[in-house]
Formats: sequence, structure tokens, C-alpha cells
Amino acid sequence: MLFWQAIMAARDLGRLHEIASILIRYGFGDMVRRMGLANALERTGRVLRWNEASELAQLEPHARVRRALEEMGPTFVKLGQILATRVDLFDPEWIAEFSKLQDSTPPSPYPEIHRQLTEDLGAAPEEVFVAFDPQPLATGSIAQVHRARLEDGTEVIVKVRRPGIRAVIEADLRWLSRLAELIETGNSELRHFRGQDIVRQFTQSLRGELDFAAECRSAERIASNFVEYTGPVHPRDESPPDDRATEALAELHPPLPIIVIPKVYWQWTGERVCVQDYIEGIPGRDLAAVDRAGFDRKILARRGVAAVVKMIVLDGVFHADPHPGNVFYLPGNRIALIDFGMTGRLTEDRRGQLIQLLLGLVQHEPAQVADVLLDWAVDGEVNEETLTAEIQAFVDQYLGVPLKQLRLGFMLSDLVGILRGHQLHLPPDLALFVKTFITLEGMGRELDPDLDMAGEALPVLRDAISAHYAPSAMAKRSMRTATQIASLLADMPRDLTRLLRAARRGKLDIQVDVLPLKHLGAQLDGAASRLTVGIVVAAIIVSSSIVMTVSGGPTLLGLPFFGLLGYLFASVGGIWLMFSISRSSKADRERRP
Repeated sequence: MLFWQAIMAARDLGRLHEIASILIRYGFGDMVRRMGLANALERTGRVLRWNEASELAQLEPHARVRRALEEMGPTFVKLGQILATRVDLFDPEWIAEFSKLQDSTPPSPYPEIHRQLTEDLGAAPEEVFVAFDPQPLATGSIAQVHRARLEDGTEVIVKVRRPGIRAVIEADLRWLSRLAELIETGNSELRHFRGQDIVRQFTQSLRGELDFAAECRSAERIASNFVEYTGPVHPRDESPPDDRATEALAELHPPLPIIVIPKVYWQWTGERVCVQDYIEGIPGRDLAAVDRAGFDRKILARRGVAAVVKMIVLDGVFHADPHPGNVFYLPGNRIALIDFGMTGRLTEDRRGQLIQLLLGLVQHEPAQVADVLLDWAVDGEVNEETLTAEIQAFVDQYLGVPLKQLRLGFMLSDLVGILRGHQLHLPPDLALFVKTFITLEGMGRELDPDLDMAGEALPVLRDAISAHYAPSAMAKRSMRTATQIASLLADMPRDLTRLLRAARRGKLDIQVDVLPLKHLGAQLDGAASRLTVGIVVAAIIVSSSIVMTVSGGPTLLGLPFFGLLGYLFASVGGIWLMFSISRSSKADRERRP
């Protein structure tokens, strides 16, 4: 089978042995057996220690999974971070546990870093930069960051991908792909977790994070959307007096950008290294330092919310991991964002749906919310009347509640919980949006416990609605639709001609894919194979018996050699046949609901 062939690849055996050992130690030995890893590894001489499970197995399942992911390395840490975005698949306690995964590991040896940097920069780092600190400023599972200084005195950071990390990640991705395929085809209880979809989303995200040039392009695109997003001269006063002194001061000190994105130095940036401005600010986790610096927490919270909502509903490209480690606070109550490895993108149609959903929640319009969620949840069977009634009851409970008391993040989380109860799932881009919004509201309320999230988001949503239905925007969409219709009509005669020509020639194929019949076909194919082997084994037994009665020819232990050889082949075939029947019966039992 394909899974067996994949895990038998020599380049992956060592890594698979390591993964299997970690799973056993955390009490997931049964999973190792059911995946077929145990037999495959032990047949290649890799001995698994089944008695390694210790007190770790006494932890709660979600805690064991999180710690096992951390120990299995960077690929699985990143996988856990992706799982933390799937609020539509996992209960809140699992999401909370996945969110604890820390992307931090010991630094790579500097000689390896130096050698790779020399290859990527075209010269040794001490030749390219006036100063370069060999001690990393920060380390992660995929990269580490060093401080440096350019010739003009600009302080920069040099982000370096860990040497050899791509090979490790690609081996893990191959294993995860086969594992997801095995789970979905062999275990009906786990099928609703949509393992193959998650692995596809994860593979795309992780390969994007490995390419620092792509990350920097995302950062520059977001930065371009905030070029005109500037703050007042007096940052502590959102409405400074309009007098001549203020105007003169504004000419000398123009408004500063509210959202700061580090500048990229493309002459030294590539797939494995990127050079960006160093951000000198207060980390998002250090709220005590924010108070000591005299920053206004309320303004910071309001600006952060407005910026992220703008990215989501107006721009369609947003920072999908705005946790405190990726946020810095700057003088003037400004906010800097770093690390754009995880970036979300929303199409224009999707943004329109989001606007309708958020406005429905804020303005207490349950029918509008229900319509949007039903459009999103198109991948499962559901009683629409029951689901709509649950959504309407949920939204109605907030009727009359002041905007200031609405917690949009929790409301979205509860709505997704309703979908999860019906085994419906969100597309990956929307799951990422929900997780980003929940994280954003948590950060905002840490800064300002009285943050009016709905009130801050409402003006941006109304601006987005106005822009969406502006005459120019509607004319643009109408023109695009008309062009598509015209193209369809122009191609229709040619397509009909091809269809009729294929029908006349008897080459018109209609494919109907019925999954139960596909499984039945696989069963029949396996049964036919076993029947064939059984017939061949019987024929060998009969022919060997005939050979045993014929005198002459080579002998072994006084018996005809070829007769004994035939019995040996028949025995091996019989053993394989019994093993195959037993394995097929077990698979059928596990497949039954």
C-alpha cells in the first residue's frame, strides 16, 4: 500500500522512529500500532520501547497532545498553531491548549549560520554589515534573528532560516499527508476532523513561512495599505485644537504613521534570509512598561482594533497572528507589527459576507447572520430550520445589550460552536479570520478592560459597506459580471459543438462517483486477488503431491526436492492469505459506524 511505501523510504525512517517513540512516551502507543508504524519500523530493525509511557500519560488528552507536538519539533509546533485557528473543529479547551505552543528552540550553531549567511549574502556578514551580533536576538523553530547595523547607521535585524530545516519539514509533511489519508479512509470517528484538508492548509502555510521573500512581500503589501494611516501631532489628544500654533507645529512635525511595518532591504533578502528595520519599542507583553512610558492604553487598544478590522474588511490581507509577541508599542501611541509569516487573505465576495455577518451581530439581525453562516457551511448535511432557529435564539439573547458590552470575539466563537455542534466546518480562510478576531479582542481588553470592540468596529464596517455599494464599485462589479457572461455566451456554441460531436462518436463519458460503490469495488478487487492466490496455492499443493510420487530427480532428506519446494511456496501463500483475510475483516469492522 502507498502508506507502507512512503514510510519505508530510507530517508524518513530515522524521523519516523523518533516520532513513534515520542507518541508512545505520551501514551499514544495504540495510535502508533493502528497507523502501521510499529510493524514497519521493527521490520527495519528500529526497536520501539513500548514501556516508555510514564506519568505523562496521566495528563489530560489535550495537554498530552500539546506537549507531544512541542517535543516532535518545528513542523508539529506549527501544526498545533494551525490547529489553534480551527475553532470550527475543536472545543475551546483544545484551542486554548494549542494556543500555548511556544515557537522557541535553542539557537543553531553559529558556524552553520555564518556559512549559510555567506552563501545568501554573497559575502561574510561582517563584511556586509558594519556590525553583526553572532548572539541571536530571538530564536524560533524555523528561524533565528540577529541584530546588525548598516553603513548609514540604520539598525536592522537579520532573520536567518535554520540550516537543514527544510529537509526535516518536508519529511514530516510527507508523513502527515499519508497519516491524514489513512485516518480519513480508515476511521469514521475521526473523519469529521477533515485531516486531509487541515494538512493541505498546513502544508501551504508552512511552505510559505519557509520562504522569507514571500513573507516580506506580504509585509510590504500590508504596509502600503497603511501609508495614509497617520496619527495627530499630539498623540494623547485625538482632537488637538485647530489653531495657528498647532498648524505650524504640524508643518515642522508631520503626523507619524499609526501602524508601523518594518522596511525590507531587498538587496539582502531572499528565500533563506531577510533584512528589515529593527523596531525599538515596548513588547506587547510588557504592559507595565507601557504604563511607565506614559502611553495611553485606551488609544492603543482603539487603534489596534481599527487597524486589524481595516486589514480584514477593507484590504483583504491581514496579519493572521497578532499575538503580543508580534506587537510593539512606540512613542506617540503607535503600534508596530512584525513577523508576517502567517498572513490571511480574503476575496472581495468573502469580505462582503464578513461585513454582513459582523453588522448582523452588532445590529441584532439574526436572519442576516443565519444566511451568511449557511452560505459558509456548505460541506455537510444539516437541518437548516433547526440551525437557523439556534442562530436566531443566540443573536436574540443580545437584543437590547449596549454595544459596549458586546464581546464580538466570544460571539463569533459561540457561533462557530453552533456550527461545530452540527458537524459543519468553515473554510480555512474564515477559520483564520475568527481566530485572529478572538486574539485581537483579547489583546485589546488587556490594554483597556472597557474597550468597546463593537463600537470601534462599527464605523469601519459602515465605511466598508459604503465602499462596497459605491456607484464606482458597483459599476466595476457589473462590468466584470457582464464580461464573464459575454465570454460564456461566446464560448457556448463551440462547447455545444464539442459536446454533440463527442456524443455522435460515442465518446461522451458521464462519471458518477458513489463512495459506497467505490468501497464495494475495492472489497471485490481484494476478494478476487485472494481467490486467485487460493487457486494458485491449491494448484501448487496438487502438483507438489504429484511430484512427491515420482521417483528420480534431486532429493532433500530423502524426499523429492521440487515437491518440498512446492509445499514451501504453498505454505507461504497460505499464511499470507490468512493474514490478508484477517486484516481485511478488521478493517471492515473499524469502518462500520
